[in-house]
Amino acid sequence: MLDVKRLVLLRDLAEYGTVTAVADIHRVTPSAVSQQLRALEAEAGASLLHREGRTVRLTAAGSALAAQSELVVAALERAQSAVRALDGEVGGELVIGCFPSGLEMLAAPLAEVLVRRHPRLRPRIVEAEPEEALPLLKQRDLDLALTYHYPHLGGAPPDGVTSHPLFGDPLVLAVPESLREVDGLAALRDQRWITTPPPSACRDVLVHACQSAGFTPAVEHSYRDLRAALALVAAGLGVTILPMMLCRTPPPGVVLRPLPGKSRAVAAAVRTGAQTQLTITAAVAALREIARG
Repeated sequence: MLDVKRLVLLRDLAEYGTVTAVADIHRVTPSAVSQQLRALEAEAGASLLHREGRTVRLTAAGSALAAQSELVVAALERAQSAVRALDGEVGGELVIGCFPSGLEMLAAPLAEVLVRRHPRLRPRIVEAEPEEALPLLKQRDLDLALTYHYPHLGGAPPDGVTSHPLFGDPLVLAVPESLREVDGLAALRDQRWITTPPPSACRDVLVHACQSAGFTPAVEHSYRDLRAALALVAAGLGVTILPMMLCRTPPPGVVLRPLPGKSRAVAAAVRTGAQTQLTITAAVAALREIARG
């Protein structure tokens, strides 16, 4: 019988590429990961890895087993859901990861609704951008992740994750009052730009939009809190592109212009197989009500 925890290590090696990355995710040493993978090879009776110095690559057998491991994990999630459903009551701890701009509008209302409707449920909120939240979700450090992605940049949920779409959040161009009459991104090629430090999906979408308009933006200011960056825009020190969720109450002196066809898709992500758990179905139902509102 193959050990499930070792299968998860192999799955993660297929996804993240290095033993060191897998060790970091699981908070163990690389040598411990290597030892467990060797034990998995003995259990499988096949060579799963090509070892070349410090570099490892999956063999054909390793790739096949890594692909099947996702199905095993999903089956175990469904089995756990079936057992929990026998209780018939929504309870326990629900750890919710949420991107910063969704904390006020999504995570906080979600926690309030869940506590009111299900007194035995204890929601716990963790701030995390999607690139942080999805690995945490797969490693069971989160039960549900509020995420976003930019459809025009491509991308899909990773294997082992099921996404429940909630709503589209339009992107807008934020400029100072002095640029109110400027028409289109191309006319802003000589402006100073504000965005998040790399690596960042928000930065990627801004650069992509500007390059589509024929120029590469000169990023002068890097802010992790882009809502606070609107103060720089109001002072005439730069321009930026933001999701509308961040711009509901812009400071005086900021003008918002729509960017047709550009938005981010906000969703609730759960581990595949866990979507039938009572706590998850209760949370997703509440999120959809909040999104409609």
